[in-house]
This record gives sequence, C-alpha cells and structure tokens, in this order.
Amino acid sequence: MKYILGVLTLLFAVMYSNLGHTLPLEKLTLPDGFKIEVYAEGVTNARQMAWGKNGIIYVGSRGEGKVHAVVDTDKDGKADKVVVVAENLTMPTGIAYKDGDLYVAAVSEVLKFENIDDVYANSPKPEVVISGLPTETHHGWKYIDFGPDGWLYVPVGAPCNICQTVGDGKFDDPRFASILKFDLATGEMKWVAKGVRNTVGFDWQPDSKELWFSDNGRDWMGDDIPPCEINRVTADDQHFGYPYIHGGDIIDPEFGSGKDPDDYTKPELKLGAHVAPLGVHFYQGEHFPAAYKKSLFVAEHGSWNRSEKSGYRVMRANFDGTEIGSYETFIEGFLNPDDTVWGRPVAFLTLPDGSMLISDDFANVIYKVTYQK
Repeated sequence: MKYILGVLTLLFAVMYSNLGHTLPLEKLTLPDGFKIEVYAEGVTNARQMAWGKNGIIYVGSRGEGKVHAVVDTDKDGKADKVVVVAENLTMPTGIAYKDGDLYVAAVSEVLKFENIDDVYANSPKPEVVISGLPTETHHGWKYIDFGPDGWLYVPVGAPCNICQTVGDGKFDDPRFASILKFDLATGEMKWVAKGVRNTVGFDWQPDSKELWFSDNGRDWMGDDIPPCEINRVTADDQHFGYPYIHGGDIIDPEFGSGKDPDDYTKPELKLGAHVAPLGVHFYQGEHFPAAYKKSLFVAEHGSWNRSEKSGYRVMRANFDGTEIGSYETFIEGFLNPDDTVWGRPVAFLTLPDGSMLISDDFANVIYKVTYQK
C-alpha cells in the first residue's frame, strides 16, 4: 500500500511540475522584444499579489479560500515552491504587505499576519484589524492596498448585478458600491468614492498620486452596453453613477429615472462591455522601454455572459501625465478562435528588476513578462 501511495504521489508531482509547461504560451502575442513565461505554477485561483521580504510573493485566491506564498529558493528568476499560508478563508482575494506584515481581505474582515516572512510556512494565526464589513459574497471579494497617505483602501462591491443600496430594505448599507479607506492606527474610516459597482483593481498615478480604478459594468443590458470603466478620483465625495448611470451617459432602465448624467463623475476610459477589467497598474520599473514608463496596464479578465466572448487580454493605456492616450493590446491569445478560453489575467506586480508578474486564476499560474532589446 505504501508503495502504491508513493507511486501516486510521484505521478502527481510530475503532473504538478509539468502543469505550466502544457500551457500554450506560443499562442500569446506581445509587442516586439517582450517575452512571457510561467513564473509559478500550481497557484490555485491566483488573484492579487504582494511582494514580501527576500522575494517572497504572497498570492490571494477567491474560490479556493487560500493564501499562498510563492518562493524562488534558488534565485533563478522562477519560483520553485508554493506554500499554503492560510486556508478556509472567505474569498481572500485581496493581499497587501506593509512593514513585514501581510494583510488579507476576507469579505467581511481584514486580517493581519505579523512578521509573515518568518512564519509563512508555519500556519500563522492572524489578527482581525478590520471587522464588521458587509457579509454579502456577491461582489464581496476585494482588492486592497495601502495608499500614499498610509491608509488601507478597501472596496465594497454592490451585492447584486443592479440594485438600490441606500434606502432599500434588503441592501440598506451605504458602504455598498463604494471604495473606503481605513486608518488602522485609529480605526477611522473615510469614503474615497461612491457609485462604484465592483472594482477589483486600483493604483495611484505616480506623479499626481490620484487613485485610478477599474469598474465592472452591469449585466443584462445586451452584448454591447454598458461599457466597463477606468475611473479616476480627483476630489472628495465623487459619485461614479451606479446604479443610476453607466459609462457616464447611459441611464439605467430600472433605477435611472429622473437622474442627470452630468451629476455624476464620468469615466476616464470606456472599455468594451463585459470585458471585466480587474487589475490596473501604473508601470514604474526600468526594465521595459522608456515609452512604457507610467503606462497603465489593465487586465481584462473576460466576459462570462456575452454571446461572443470579449476581453481575455492585457491592455496598455498610454499616459501623458494628465490623461489617457491610446488604449492598445499588450498581450492577447488567451481566447481561442473557437471562443474557448485557456487563461484569464487578473492582477499585476512589478518586481524590483522591472520585470512584471501577471496572475491567472483560470490557468492557476503566475506569468513573468520580460523585455530584451
């Protein structure tokens, strides 16, 4: 019996180790000079990533309920070990690292794992640092990060496709459909943005320090409306339209009656309908060509209910320092000509050497993008 178990374990290990190599990376197209390869495999349902001490990369998941540590032990530029840091959490997609501690968003609470780099392999016990957030799991998974002001930014998605979240008997909580921020030292909470259906990615423009975020448009208005959005926060108390206005000018048929689109903040960029933008990332590394510096990368996770699939690609928005210029494809090929899919990009992380990681929660891998002149 022990022999059989040993053989099965060996076979599983071989399958596990070869998983990433079976992905059809040759189908992916990138601009000249860029290369994509698998950095880590077997990272089930890989979502947001954070860079820790000694090059350890922490990765959240959604349906898997686990937090992983991805380690490059031999420092060859590719991970060779994946460790489960925590499990049985509720959609721990959001990951943030600060001062040696790991923060994990699990729908209704945010957990802190102290000195994570020293204890990640020992099933560490977390401390709850934010509690009492809504428990709804519909759009309840989160992307979190510390802003330039030191506060922890935490979105709370709408608990539905389309619904009234203020003054409604079922979902009467003003925190729904918003982005919040918390001072963890005092417990103080402030609103950053309202009228945000579901953001699963944001970043700060490196010069202005303004927050830019993706927002997923509502479903069941047709294949081509409303557009998904890239938005920018430029002032306090901005409302981005949900559930009344979509894409800056489309009045919602259920909740938009009597609403004026000009009363709401319009998107900086309208994307395709249902492309599901998740991670957004201002590139600040030195490895890519100079033209890519401060470009905004967008992970279009891909549609789920469109008659012909859309998204399933990585996009790049040129940025002149004040506004978006062209919006062009950076990586495509995850979507096959027959409308089947083998990968779905989620989030970004620029490494200290300027190369860029991209998580994929469908292929269960993390890719690494490099450039060679």
